[in-house]
Amino acid sequence: MTNQKSHGQTSHGRITLGSLSIDAELLNFVNDELLAGTKISPDRFWSGFEATLQRLVPRGAELLATRASMQEKIDAWLHSNAGALREFDSGAYTAFLKKIGYIVETGDDFKIDTADADPEITSIAGPQLVVPITNARYALNAANARFGSLYDAFYGTDAISSDGDSDGPGYDPVRGAKVIARVRMLLDEAVPLDGASWTEITGLSVGGTPMANASASPSGGATLIAQIPGGSVSLADPAAFVGHIGNPTSPATIILRNHGLHLLLKIDQGGTIGANDLAGINDVIGESAVSSIMDCEDSIAAVDAADKVLAYRNWLGLMRGTLVEKFDKGGKTITRKLVDDIAYIRSDAAAGQLKARSLMLVRNVGHLMTNPAILLADGSEVPEGIMDAFMTVAGALDDLQGGANAGQNSTTGSVYIVKPKMHGPDEVAFAVEIFAAVEGVLGLSENTIKIGIMDEERRTTVNLAECIRAAKSRVVFINTGFLDRTGDEIHTSMEAGPMIRKTDMKNSVWINAYEDWNVDIGLACGLAGKAQIGKGMWAMPDRMAEMLDQKIVHPMAGATCAWVPSPTAATLHALHYHSVDVAARQSEIAGRAKASLAHARLNDILSIPVAARPNWSANDIRQELRNNGQGILGYVVRWINQGVGCSKVPDIHNIGLMEDRATLRISSQHIANWLHHEVCSPETVMEVMQEMAAVVDQQNEGDADYFPMGPDFGSSIAFQAACDLIFKGKDQPSGYTEPVLHARRLQLKAQAGVS
Repeated sequence: MTNQKSHGQTSHGRITLGSLSIDAELLNFVNDELLAGTKISPDRFWSGFEATLQRLVPRGAELLATRASMQEKIDAWLHSNAGALREFDSGAYTAFLKKIGYIVETGDDFKIDTADADPEITSIAGPQLVVPITNARYALNAANARFGSLYDAFYGTDAISSDGDSDGPGYDPVRGAKVIARVRMLLDEAVPLDGASWTEITGLSVGGTPMANASASPSGGATLIAQIPGGSVSLADPAAFVGHIGNPTSPATIILRNHGLHLLLKIDQGGTIGANDLAGINDVIGESAVSSIMDCEDSIAAVDAADKVLAYRNWLGLMRGTLVEKFDKGGKTITRKLVDDIAYIRSDAAAGQLKARSLMLVRNVGHLMTNPAILLADGSEVPEGIMDAFMTVAGALDDLQGGANAGQNSTTGSVYIVKPKMHGPDEVAFAVEIFAAVEGVLGLSENTIKIGIMDEERRTTVNLAECIRAAKSRVVFINTGFLDRTGDEIHTSMEAGPMIRKTDMKNSVWINAYEDWNVDIGLACGLAGKAQIGKGMWAMPDRMAEMLDQKIVHPMAGATCAWVPSPTAATLHALHYHSVDVAARQSEIAGRAKASLAHARLNDILSIPVAARPNWSANDIRQELRNNGQGILGYVVRWINQGVGCSKVPDIHNIGLMEDRATLRISSQHIANWLHHEVCSPETVMEVMQEMAAVVDQQNEGDADYFPMGPDFGSSIAFQAACDLIFKGKDQPSGYTEPVLHARRLQLKAQAGVS
């Protein structure tokens, strides 16, 4: 391929390169930034990329055609076999799904053989943050969320009751005392002292064997000495002492560990808290977001080359350690950058380092979407997932190939791509083929690129073992996603009947079977100690007390990670992993696997959540529509008008809920299903949508960047997009929202460009 700078042909901001027409902004970014300092020349990159597209684009089209064909067959079968009571023979349904290839035969037992995964993947269980990569501030916050203040997390949220607290400004010592007591309770549970409580200590130091009731470090190294009235004690488990920072007789930091997670006790006799603490403990820092997903998919709005370059540039900056963001906060300019590792003195007196950044994974888009950033020879758009794979892996080359920032993310030389919205093992195998092509072009060893399989489509769920087999040398992650999975459930089963109300979905038969099945299959395929088994997002970032009460079910279910919406939520959710030894829990659960993989469990997963005899009142129906419509409009208006892909949207009760395309998918498909089965009329739905648009406009009236949808709803592109998602929802591929959103966002961008 010729040198594109010298010989490429430019037309309307595009450069022709071989058979490709590439947006000039993207091409210049790749040549001048993405590949700068790497061993890969632009000629090699673009020629390899072009050859890969020529080979793989037809295969991707075949897989999408298979999806559509299967859906047509399922629609026809359900339409013919679901009677007046919406019931049919489950055995016949399963046999039909096998006949059309929707369910494939499960092969012999196997174990994954993934190698060179980082300990955050293989052996450390903890929270996982998911953030939009296009927001540099959020991305940096997530990367730096490996450690978080427990004092701040409790003090600043409803995780601690506000009863008896002062309403005045400034620090409230009453609330502070409650926070300190709660954190001392954690220390007593996670890293107990031998014969004393953390509430009793009057000082901390590092030395030899303490005066009473403690054993020396099993390694023969130093121990933690906790002074108490009348003597001193050490830890009940001396191995929980990792090391310290500062003078051993008056350390600045004590580092402890429980279930693989670190706790840092910050000692400062002159600190705001430490000055009034008997032991001088000024804060307790907990290891929090062990891993994070930098999202190029559901939580961003990227519809063209400019959007994609922003995403790729931020990812590149994270991998090279150069990303910096300045912003105004309280009238001050704040500079955010990546934190450095934590140097300390180990218990054996050797120098040690704690990794201070979360292990960063990157989520690419699925196989469906295309993007106009690059046009193929026939004028069609490039498959966005293939483009993402090349760009995000190239962005990690500095971390992989001995650059200045080598090993700062992955110490084992891997790059982690979470791959969403795949339907069945053939599509997983296709992702593996894409990754192998990227490795070849970029000169990487086989299986450098690891894959996270999102178990969020029903055809992947029922074939999960075979999906894992298709990537058994790369897989580092499987997880459940209730919202996308429910959206697919509704769309796949559209012809079965009207679905139960959305709030009832979490108690349906299929969802509980699906959650257990995911863990059981993962353990049966050997993921324990080699890969993450994950659970979904807590969607209420302001309700931390509820999260603490409920989200412990995830580690109890055998999940090594679960998604959280903020660094503070990560710090609090990490407490669950101190309470639950996930590795031990997985060993217990593994004993149920054979029973759980029986035919009955598959039948439960395939049970369709239809309302056989719906007896909803007109008010019930309207309330369901209002709730769904509120979430749709509150999210879509920001997506279309402001390019915001993830929002905290107030619901009809003004409770802030995290909304992204997964929540949008379930809400829009639910109304589309009720329309299809005449639970409600188009007129009623439109009336509710206009009513809720006015509510959303009012909720956002304090936002200077907000564009109201009303009262002229016909001229609001955002309102029209929300309506498209509902009234055209039945016809959207797999019920996905991206085709509508992208088309409407591009329409708005074009309109803004003209004006």
